[in-house]
Amino acid sequence: MMRRTLLALPFLALPLAAAAQDTPIRSEQANFRVTTFATGLENTWGGVFLPDGSMLVTERPGRLRRLTADGRVSAPLGGVPQVEAVGQGGLLDVALAPDFARTRDVFLCQAASVEGGALTRLITARLSPDSTQLVGVRRVLDATPAQRSGRLHYGCRIAFDRDGFLYLSTGERNERARAQRLDDLAGKVLRLTRDGRVPPDNPFVGRADARPEIFSYGHRHPQGLALNPWTGSLWEAEFGPRGGDEINILRRGANFGWPTVSHGREYWGPRISREVSAQGLTDPLHVFDPPISPSGIAFYDGSAFPGWRRSLFVAALNTPGLVRLSTDGDRVTGEERLLTGFARMRHVIVGPDGRIYLLTDEGQGRIFRLDPA
Repeated sequence: MMRRTLLALPFLALPLAAAAQDTPIRSEQANFRVTTFATGLENTWGGVFLPDGSMLVTERPGRLRRLTADGRVSAPLGGVPQVEAVGQGGLLDVALAPDFARTRDVFLCQAASVEGGALTRLITARLSPDSTQLVGVRRVLDATPAQRSGRLHYGCRIAFDRDGFLYLSTGERNERARAQRLDDLAGKVLRLTRDGRVPPDNPFVGRADARPEIFSYGHRHPQGLALNPWTGSLWEAEFGPRGGDEINILRRGANFGWPTVSHGREYWGPRISREVSAQGLTDPLHVFDPPISPSGIAFYDGSAFPGWRRSLFVAALNTPGLVRLSTDGDRVTGEERLLTGFARMRHVIVGPDGRIYLLTDEGQGRIFRLDPA
C-alpha cells in the first residue's frame, strides 16, 4: 500500500503566523496553503457548518461558540448544560439534525457527572433563531453504567446515516472488559432514532443479555465517525493504545475485538494480545503504522481540491498532523501523511466552500483552513 509522509519542515523554521499564511505545500494530489482561520479558542473538539456558512464549535471545558464565515468567534452560547470537564471529558461533539433547516435541532455529546460517577451523554436542543443560545435542552441517552474511577475514553462522536438514524460512539472508559459486555453501553457504537428510541432492526433487539441500543462492540476509544457518501457505509476511527490505531467499517452486530485482539502494545512495552485477528471477530479495514492517535474524520468530495476527491481525512493527535487515505468504494488504496508535527488535530471538517478546516486540541486553540495554493 502507498504510504507517504509529508513533513511540514518549513513551518518549524518560521513563526506560526507567517507559516500559516505564506508557505505553499505540495502533496501527492494537490498544492495547498495553511491559513489561520480562527484563534482565541480552548481545546476545540467538535464542529459543524450551519446553512448560512457560519460554524458551531465546541470547546472541551464546556463552551459552544458560533464562528462567522470570516472566522470571528462569538461569546459562548447560552443554555449549554454543565459538563464533566475533567481528564478527557467535557463538551465534545456537535451535529445537526438532517432536517436542521426546518427544525433547528442540534445534537451534542458530553461527559456528564451522575450518581455513581461519570458517563457519556447525548443531548438534543434547538438553536435559537439568532444562534445565541440552546433552548429546550433534552437528554437523549446516558451510556450507562456510570463509572466512578477514571475520566478517560468517552468516545462521543455523532453521525447520521442515509435513513436518518443516529450513531453515537462510546469509549470503554479505560476499563477494557466493558467493550465486550453486551449489557453495558461503553466501548460501543450505538444506533438510535433521533428521539432516542431503539430501531426495531438493531442487531441485539430481543436479547435479554444485551442492550438493544448496541450496533457494534469491541471498541476502545472511537473518536471518528463519518458516512461514506458513495457507498452509504459508516466508517469509524479508533484510538488504540501504543499502536493499534484503526479505521473500521461498521457492521450490524460486529465485534471489533478490543481487547481480545489488537495491533497495539501496552504503554510499558508488551503486546496487548498474542494475536491480531481471530475467528468471529471483525478485522480493521486499515491499521496506522506508525500510529497517529486518530480523532475526527471526514470524507472529501469538494471542488477546491479535485485531486483529493474520494479521500478520507483523519485528524491526528500524536504524531500531530493530518492523514489522507485514498479510497475506492469501501477500500483504502493509499495513505499520505500531511503537516506532520504541525499541531495536535482533534477534528477535520469539509466546509461548504470545499476547503478543509482543522480544529486543534490546544489550550490556545486555533482553527486552520487549507486553501488551494
